[in-house]
Amino acid sequence: MMEKLSAEEFDLNYERVLEKLEIAAEKSGRDKKEITLLAATKTVDPDTINYAIEKGITHIGENRVQELLSKHSLLKPAHSHFIGHLQTNKVKDIIDKVEMIESVDSLKLANEISKQALKRGITMDVLLEVNIGGEESKSGFTPEEVEKAVEEVAKLPAIRVKGLMAIPPASDLPEESRKYFRKMYKLFIDIQGKTIDNSNMSVLSMGMSNDFDIAAQEGATLVRVGTSLF
Repeated sequence: MMEKLSAEEFDLNYERVLEKLEIAAEKSGRDKKEITLLAATKTVDPDTINYAIEKGITHIGENRVQELLSKHSLLKPAHSHFIGHLQTNKVKDIIDKVEMIESVDSLKLANEISKQALKRGITMDVLLEVNIGGEESKSGFTPEEVEKAVEEVAKLPAIRVKGLMAIPPASDLPEESRKYFRKMYKLFIDIQGKTIDNSNMSVLSMGMSNDFDIAAQEGATLVRVGTSLF
């Protein structure tokens, strides 16, 4: 079921989210322009997404392949990311419909992205997903293996490693996420300092509706916000 939101509701939500981001940037001595707001549009109908784009949303992200495909041709121009779990057999369906795949959680998936991008004659930007909480229920590279993974993925043709992405363990207390965000930022900076060919490590994607302001304080360059906007 697609959710439709009134213009007034979205305007109010958007204003609140921008205000929280601004406060977070101030608290951490950052320029708010360093933090990209990505609207996570799972279950949001195309008209609402288009209204959000008209109001200033520049980046959108989908979690599900089928939903991305059903909306793709109906949306106004925006930077489109895939942010959900991606099966290797679905890569071919989205490879020419997004600018970035944020959820690369295995070398197998990276290889398939490389193969499909080569076929289409494009270069795909990717983020490597880190299982920062060591949860068995989540996919992704462990903090210990992600640097090696960046090196391996960066060697693949038609792929560009742009950074890291993470989802901390779920908690009712947003403040609980802070320690994981700090750990991610340290990892990000450490790998950034290694100068690995074909990777520029400029994007740290972390923080969602319940904790995006904390993620912004702790160094996120991109936050993925759905519920708080829609």
